[in-house]
Amino acid sequence: MRILLLTLLLALGQGIALAGDKPQVVYHVADEDKVSFALNNIQNHIAGVGGGKNIEIVLVSHGPAVKQFVDIDAVDRVRKAVTELQGQGVTFEACANTLAALGVEPDELLADFKIAEKGGVTRITELQGQGYAYIRP
Repeated sequence: MRILLLTLLLALGQGIALAGDKPQVVYHVADEDKVSFALNNIQNHIAGVGGGKNIEIVLVSHGPAVKQFVDIDAVDRVRKAVTELQGQGVTFEACANTLAALGVEPDELLADFKIAEKGGVTRITELQGQGYAYIRP
């Protein structure tokens, strides 16, 4: 029993996922021309694990990529992909610093976007510290 408990504590202390845990992934997109590619990667990732119920994904955007998520400017392809991915449990976050630099208010983003108040790169680092795998398409 002690060995089992020690093994469990070591696994948790080193951030190793235990059987039954959902993988956690943070996707990072900063380049405007990579947004559609990132959204496609996320959809493929979800399909690869058998659906959104089997994974936790956060997409953090900053820099020029944020422009693709402004409601009035978003192209239909991006708007549709975001809505579909949100329906599968994906969380979308935009960098507060980028929004301020672009003069974009949070309510101008597509529906249900969260704001990375401390900044996009800070948020990515926080998520990595919580055990999220990092992917930048």
